[in-house]
Amino acid sequence: MTPFNLVLVAPEIPQNTGTIGRLAVAAGARLHLIEPLGFILDDKHLRRAGMDYWPHLDLTVYPGWTAFLERNPGARLWFFSTRGRQSYYDTSYAPGDYLVFGRESSGLPPEFYDRYRDRLRLIPMPGRFSRSLNLANCASIVLYEAMRQTRSDWEEAPPS
Repeated sequence: MTPFNLVLVAPEIPQNTGTIGRLAVAAGARLHLIEPLGFILDDKHLRRAGMDYWPHLDLTVYPGWTAFLERNPGARLWFFSTRGRQSYYDTSYAPGDYLVFGRESSGLPPEFYDRYRDRLRLIPMPGRFSRSLNLANCASIVLYEAMRQTRSDWEEAPPS
């Protein structure tokens, strides 16, 4: 199976990125980080959240969005934001898809909302007092829905 791809655009909090790295290893996904990053990759908080999974992570770092697009031509991109109008439930994912998330404080870059309008999805939050969910939680929710939809292509790996 071609793994899913998690893409973080300018992440700011090392603990979230570490947790998402651990998620990627556990799910067999790839992690793509788009600079600028709000931390350095050898940050102790990032490593602590990623635990001993970090050396097994399939990670690529890009100097910006243009470099990411150039190195991944034809990537099928899905963007996740509270500004989306269509639920992530109503999306048909395919192995190899790129699941794109913005920075913790401000979301995706402003130009993405028009440029990728038809690929923009949201995670419903019916609670009355919620502005947004934690980035690592969002990545987990979406990745596992994508995996659930494509279940025929994967089986649970035995514990090591």
